[in-house]
Parts: sequence; structure tokens; C-alpha cells
Amino acid sequence: MSKVWFVTGASKGFGREFVLAALDRGDQVAATARNASSLADLVGEYGDAVLPIQLDVTDRGQVIAAVKTAHATFGALDVVINNAGYGLFGTVEEITEHQLREQLETNLFGVFHVTQAVLPILREQGSGHIIQISSVGGVAAFPTLGGYHASKWAVEGITESLAEEVAGFGIRVTLIEPGGFDTDWGNASAIVADAQPQYTRIRDAMAQQASEPGPKPVGFRSAILKVVDAEKAPLRVFFGEMPTYIVPRLYQQRLDEWAAWAPVSREAEGK
Repeated sequence: MSKVWFVTGASKGFGREFVLAALDRGDQVAATARNASSLADLVGEYGDAVLPIQLDVTDRGQVIAAVKTAHATFGALDVVINNAGYGLFGTVEEITEHQLREQLETNLFGVFHVTQAVLPILREQGSGHIIQISSVGGVAAFPTLGGYHASKWAVEGITESLAEEVAGFGIRVTLIEPGGFDTDWGNASAIVADAQPQYTRIRDAMAQQASEPGPKPVGFRSAILKVVDAEKAPLRVFFGEMPTYIVPRLYQQRLDEWAAWAPVSREAEGK
């Protein structure tokens, strides 16, 4: 049976791939973007199967109205993808309070607004799948991305709680954790803090690591369909090979360090 999707940040990058995956197989999509005109080509090609909605996910009122419009138009919501977000680049000392707050407003509170807006509909249906686009940066951290990591680690935490809270209503929840891909995330869409010379060495090292562009998200369409159609959807899934190398090594380092400091852990209880 066809599904109804609600996708934020649908104008480019991952969001565009998710929308095309749904439309190409005959599903219906409420596609949202800050500028609805960026979705005009989708309407031209797919007609009434796509509903373009102008949406700033930081505006709670707009989010509630957008979800109501999508539900009224299509009569259901089956797949909700919280994809809207951007990167903030700068060391913890370099980023401003305003930049961090803006990062959280979009990457965390945008997810929060959409999730709360769709939950009454999904509970009433007794079904639905909420997909949060996290990142390898939601489980690992790298220099000059502390503000971004703060937003994605928060999304991971709130989503894991959400998954347990709504499972009894027939609602599935998944965190997608992509690695580095060649999208607009680190380019025009990014915010870069004013640089301080003390961190030049760290920035240069990070720039060298990122000198080779990541792969294009060419497999996202088939991958997202496998996730939404799975009989038992994963709570977490990597998109791309890079996280499969980084995260297991990182978790082993954490386990080793916790084990090495276990005597101190017990000491804290007076043992």
C-alpha cells in the first residue's frame, strides 16, 4: 500500500533524496522547505502527489499548521522525516552563544516541534514511523563541531526516550546516522564562527581530513525505503560506510576506559 510522507528540509541534500524515493514509487509527500518555490520542479513532475509547504521548523505555529495541512490534504501520515538542519563550524571557544542557540533551535527544537505536532495523529491512527536524521556526529565528536554535536547528541537522547514512550501506540521510531556525504551541509548552508588564531592548527588538521569530498548520497533512496518498509524497523542505522569504521572503535575505547577506572567508580560508593 502507498504511504504518506512528511519531510522537512526537502529542497536539497538528503531531504530531496527521501522525497524522490517516495514519489518515484507512487507514494504521496508533504515536502517542506524554507522557500516553497524550491519545490516547484517536484510539483511539475509529480503533480498532486507532492504538497509543497513553506516551513521554518523553528516556528512552532508554522509547524503545527503545516502538519494539519498535510493531514487534511492526504488523510494520513505514515512516515515523518525530521531532516531540516545545518552545520555550525567553530571551536567551543569560538562559537557565540547566539550561534549555539540558533543551532539548537533548528537541529533540536525543530525536531521537537514536528514530533509533538504529529504524535496525536499517529496515536489516533495507531501507526506511523518517525525518522530523525541524526549523524555519526550524534554518537561521535570531532574538533570544531561542538555546537553541532550538542544538537545531534540531544536529538539522540530525546529520540531514544520517545521510542520507548510510543511503541505501545504502534508508532515506530528510527535514528538515521549518516557519515560524511557530498551535500550542501558543510558549504552554503553552514555557519562558520569567527576564527581565533590559537586554533589554526586544529582547523588546518580538520580541513586536511575533509579535503576529499564524501560520496554523493546516491543510495539514499533505496536505503530509506528498506528502513520504512522493514517489518521491524531499527532504532538506529548508519547510512554510509564511514560510521561503521569510526563508531565501533570509539565504543571500544569507552568500554576500555570505563573498565580501567572501575575501581574509582566503586570507590565513589564507598567500596
